[in-house]
Amino acid sequence: MNKLVLVIVIATLLSGCNPTEKVEESISSIESKSGINTSSDAKKMLSEAYQLFKENKDAESIDVANKVLEYGRETKNDTLIGGALSSLCRNAQRTLDTTRLAELSDQLKQLSETSGDQKWMMKRAHMNAEMWRLIGNMDRAEAFYNESLSISEALGAKGMFMIDHFNKSFVSTEKGDFEEANRLISTYYKLYNEANPGKQDAYGLIATAFLLDKKQDYKGAHEVATVARRLFKEQNIFPEPPDEKPLLAVEKNVKEQLGEEEYSSIAANSAGLTVADLVTKYL
Repeated sequence: MNKLVLVIVIATLLSGCNPTEKVEESISSIESKSGINTSSDAKKMLSEAYQLFKENKDAESIDVANKVLEYGRETKNDTLIGGALSSLCRNAQRTLDTTRLAELSDQLKQLSETSGDQKWMMKRAHMNAEMWRLIGNMDRAEAFYNESLSISEALGAKGMFMIDHFNKSFVSTEKGDFEEANRLISTYYKLYNEANPGKQDAYGLIATAFLLDKKQDYKGAHEVATVARRLFKEQNIFPEPPDEKPLLAVEKNVKEQLGEEEYSSIAANSAGLTVADLVTKYL
């Protein structure tokens, strides 16, 4: 018998298993540690983590995201790693945990460098912009939004490019640049309607209501906010913290600024209004 063949036979007998069994054992080990069987299951779990986050169930959302992160690292799946890190960034926003966000941001940056994918730098910029907007540091938020918009445009990431027009409008409104805020919201709706013809989007109404409130058009702000809430309820949508915060501020302010009769009348008369009606009227 050839000496090389003899060595292989002896090694195989001593190990008590063949190479295929070792691979299967390794995969089984990964599955048992994370509780996830396939990358398809992991992707579904990221969607679950996002839904839990929107329902204010952060502990459950974090637990699911951490499991996906573990599985992603063990299987060397950059998409799952980045998705899980981004999910955890959203949870950090809820408690304004800048320390945790900084840690996650560093990991997203490292992932972008090792994978060569600028998408993770875009996600990092977007998540930081949202956090600093929530905290109230508009200059810092604006810088991160500009970075995110620059990367998303270069990558052709139309969804992020669209949503950050909406997001950045809050910064412009807070800084008193109402003309720029109006431009950003109008561009958001133009991009949204191109991608989703015939659909009603309530998110842009939050930014519109916020702009009207800052311009001291309290009647208009109340009308727009009321329609936004109605659509959220009809569409079973839970606004994310950075987006609901300005809506809550508008709702609180208009109630203080308008008389009870006028407040109730505007709410009642807004029942049949559509997004298109309000965009035409106020933008």
